[in-house]
Amino acid sequence: MNFAQRRQDLLEKLPAGSVALIHSGEEQIRNRDVEYPFRADSDFIYLTGFTEPDSVLVLVRTEVLADTDYEQPHHQAWLFCRPKDPEQETWQGKRLGVEDAPAQLNIDQAWSIDDLDEIAPQFLTHAKQVYFSFGHLAEWSGRMADWLSELKTQVRKGVTVPTSLNDLDTVLHEQRLFKSPQEIEVMRQAAQISVAGHLAAMRATRPGAYEYQIQSAIEHEFRLAGSPRVAFNTIAAAGENACILHYTENQTQLQDGDLILLDAGAEWQGYAGDISHTYPINGRFSEPQKHLYNLVLKAQQAAINAVQPGQPYNLMHQASAEVITIGLIELEILHGELDELLEKEAFKRFFMHGTGHWLGLDVHDVGRYKINGEWRSFEPGMVVTVEPGLYIPKGLKDIETQWQGIGIRIEDDVLVTENGHEILTQGALRLPRTVEEIEQWMQTNRI
Repeated sequence: MNFAQRRQDLLEKLPAGSVALIHSGEEQIRNRDVEYPFRADSDFIYLTGFTEPDSVLVLVRTEVLADTDYEQPHHQAWLFCRPKDPEQETWQGKRLGVEDAPAQLNIDQAWSIDDLDEIAPQFLTHAKQVYFSFGHLAEWSGRMADWLSELKTQVRKGVTVPTSLNDLDTVLHEQRLFKSPQEIEVMRQAAQISVAGHLAAMRATRPGAYEYQIQSAIEHEFRLAGSPRVAFNTIAAAGENACILHYTENQTQLQDGDLILLDAGAEWQGYAGDISHTYPINGRFSEPQKHLYNLVLKAQQAAINAVQPGQPYNLMHQASAEVITIGLIELEILHGELDELLEKEAFKRFFMHGTGHWLGLDVHDVGRYKINGEWRSFEPGMVVTVEPGLYIPKGLKDIETQWQGIGIRIEDDVLVTENGHEILTQGALRLPRTVEEIEQWMQTNRI
């Protein structure tokens, strides 16, 4: 990844006289003296590739400086990071350190993070505007107030003070939305590792096993492939648990005759895979399960077909919602005229979430879905998940019992290309998706 070019591209989008601040994040205590596993902030990773905590990247775009030979705005990247500390490194692991950071990370200069408050007013001197993520406003507001107050005491010496504080997200997150060829290749690998994990889970699935054992199989495969962590908490939801959208307890025993819904993805070089897969625990769909599964699969295919450059983002949800509504009418789960049911969004009782989301360094990746109040159009380089579902919990008095207790979601990761789309989760490795493929696979490949 060319992190220096990313920084350069970002600075070119900012006005001259801008300073941008990006924090890697801090380690968080889980209980007493045990920390949660640390993962650096995605914006920080995107611009540096550096993953240590307690680091701050400072990007500076100055105007022509009177005491230099620069004829164009001058761009600089500075880093504040943890200094080398042999005692701390003995306990907690190696640090890059201040001295090695410029060469290793291709930045202009580095200082100890302990010096940030002392040096910050210097790089804010003569800056016109400061950019940082308003999502981290609480983190920056106190420090920024102190720095600006210090600068205000020096105005009679000719020091100027920034007059504008701006949200960096509006610029940086738009940049992150469009994936480079290098990012796309990494995301293909994240998708393939995720597929391998789902196949391992299918092999381990049988009546009497527990959801956590299926979770273990999928995450074990991720780690075998070199993935350092899951992209999000794994959902292994058997039976009616699949009707809970973000179910993560994963403690229930798998019952003969039920379906299991898996929603899991591997992280690879910071980028997320995200796949949902639903299949029968005993290897055979019942007739009601088959009808609902085929309906969701048909809805997903319609939604994927809508992922085309120039098409509005919401078209894929409209496509999947229409297919599902038609199917629910045919199955006599919904009653009424199609147009009226679509207008009332009657499908939301059983399909209550959107059909997808952006995917990248975050599983729910950054980037606006609307521009000036209008759904934006797909453009090459965007990556989106496509994941319609149906969820019919038990206990609904107006729904036939045969449909109850069934939750189904089918999800793939889709890249928008110049001429259409590419399904990243259908590479050399791919999941069986049709009823026939799944049943055949389960009969021949389970452990």
